[in-house]
Amino acid sequence: MSTQVPRLLAGLVDDAAVFPPGSASLPDAALTHRTHRDSWYADLVGPLLVPASAVAAGELSGLVSDGFVVGLIGDTGIERLPFALSFLPPDGITARQVEVAVARRGEDPQPGLAALLALAEGLAGVDVYAEIPLSFGLMGALDTLAGARAAGLPVAAKFRTGGLAAELFPTPAELAAVICACRDRDLPFKLTAGLHHALRHLDPETGFTHHGFGNVLAATLAAAEGADLAAVAVLLTTADPRPLVEAARARRDDARPLWVGFGSCSILEPLTDLIRLGLVNGGDEA
Repeated sequence: MSTQVPRLLAGLVDDAAVFPPGSASLPDAALTHRTHRDSWYADLVGPLLVPASAVAAGELSGLVSDGFVVGLIGDTGIERLPFALSFLPPDGITARQVEVAVARRGEDPQPGLAALLALAEGLAGVDVYAEIPLSFGLMGALDTLAGARAAGLPVAAKFRTGGLAAELFPTPAELAAVICACRDRDLPFKLTAGLHHALRHLDPETGFTHHGFGNVLAATLAAAEGADLAAVAVLLTTADPRPLVEAARARRDDARPLWVGFGSCSILEPLTDLIRLGLVNGGDEA
């Protein structure tokens, strides 16, 4: 582990360069990801996230060398994931994780969960994340995932914290509730969308208030230590960096509890925020 990236932040940010709003081409994203992997801040960076549709179309062939690790995003749906996964071994690529939505907002997530859990039983050494809408059937879906995880399946939850519509941004109380629900079930989770900066902030272009990943980190640390929903929500609401930085500094040498991490179309944006907050020691390249 690098002395410049503390253990608490290891693997916090997956490389989602090919997804909006970055929307990089896959060749450019693969090249840049290799740069991240060779950098002084490599410990901060998780795998390159790639759409299953691009893998199934052979778009990774010839772009990467043996030993390249990716996270597969199931934009093709659950039923087409095995087909996409079959393209990786011939190119020497390893899928560290698979992430896929199990339902749309307002739909019952249980049928999709059942299909995904059946798929997970046949995957060796791959973490599987079920993206669950923060709406109808949420708590029942978390119970199902927690039960499967307790039985030995490497499954966890994933939640959307932003997007192109206001309803995709959970309130601090809603996000606090789901963090505490995962805590109560000993269920790890990932987040996606909207976490562009460390601190909660208003985007002047869209008018949406975005959650800060620093807020989420402090809130999750507090939840893991037994904080109640109200206390967790306060940490998600604050725009004051001091309590967030203090919480992270106090636990910098510990493994991060519950929160696996989040995908960002820019690695350098969160890295820059972490350096400015003094949570990462900038290298010569910074």
